[in-house]
Amino acid sequence: MKNKGLRTLLSIGAALAVIYFGSTGEGGDGVTNTVLLLAVAAGLIVWYLTRPTSGKPVS
Repeated sequence: MKNKGLRTLLSIGAALAVIYFGSTGEGGDGVTNTVLLLAVAAGLIVWYLTRPTSGKPVS
């Protein structure tokens, strides 16, 4: 994927999804530090997985 804006959007979307689903639990504690850490990790994973390829053909 070569569009940096789309990578950013997907990363932020993944992080927000983790925060949303992590804060709607039955405990009612809201967003904890663990949920925030998981959100950052999800955003970084999506950013890493959608990086542009090096242009080399797959053999």
